[in-house]
Amino acid sequence: MIITRTPLRMSFVGGGSDIESYYSQNGGSVVSTTIDRYIYLNVHRSFNERVRVAYSKVEEVNKFSELEHPLVREIAKYLKVDTGLEITSIADIPAQGTGLGSSSSFTVGLIQALAAQTGQNMTTKELADIACDIEINKCNEPIGKQDQYAAAFGGFNCFKFNADGSVNIRPILLGDYERHKLRNWMMVFYTGGTRSASKILAEQTQNSAHSSHRRALDTMVQLVDPFCDALLTADILNAGRLLHENWDLKRTLASGVTNNEIDEIYSTALNHGAIGGKLLGAGAGGFMLFLAPPDTHKAISTALQKLKQVYWNFEPFGSTIIMQS
Repeated sequence: MIITRTPLRMSFVGGGSDIESYYSQNGGSVVSTTIDRYIYLNVHRSFNERVRVAYSKVEEVNKFSELEHPLVREIAKYLKVDTGLEITSIADIPAQGTGLGSSSSFTVGLIQALAAQTGQNMTTKELADIACDIEINKCNEPIGKQDQYAAAFGGFNCFKFNADGSVNIRPILLGDYERHKLRNWMMVFYTGGTRSASKILAEQTQNSAHSSHRRALDTMVQLVDPFCDALLTADILNAGRLLHENWDLKRTLASGVTNNEIDEIYSTALNHGAIGGKLLGAGAGGFMLFLAPPDTHKAISTALQKLKQVYWNFEPFGSTIIMQS
């Protein structure tokens, strides 16, 4: 039996510049961190040599190529897995459409588990690259590369997406004081809704050909280094302002990024003291992040009391095998 634990991620600025239609011409950049919420994958040999996969539904087939689940099917094909296995997954949060990169965390965790099951060794970078290839090229998902790299490497990072498809990882090494201050300013609420990231990202990819959308992404990328500097100097007030600017730009990238309900939540938080914020992920639902001075938190929580407030810590490690027997 092999169990992997793969963290979910929270993205701050630059999201959308990790999509090939953009970075292949301009290069992209994103700041994100992994959090202490996880996807767990359990893999073990099946008794009857059949393939059984349990997720939102249960599939039991004779071989992996017969599965409906595209990620499991393509990962098994890529790794040349042909033995009967049982695969189950558990998530700490709603599994899809919440803006935390759960699909890529699932992919990374399953690649790591099946590679270990079949005795294949791979580096962290190979794990991220294979996950990108599976999701983007094999499953034709209109997504970027940040989620796979975040899930594989873990921690606070600035990812640079180069025009040739390569990725540079620059860890953001926050001290205890800087990390503690950032965490004390953060507020996260669950809006109660989920959405199809693929649909929004597909529209965003189409829109990236327009000069206005490309200029918006250009500006978002330019916010990355100042945002990193603000974190490293514990200037969370400025980080909040940059987050607000990033959100204003992101709202223009596709029609599905926001809606009246999300706009109302955002304006309510700002009216009660938040400096800036954003929806996590592609938009239109899921979790919403704000940076706000701690003395405003009570007022913001009261104003948004209909929403579920959640509390997370940062996770320094990427996908990990936590059991192998």
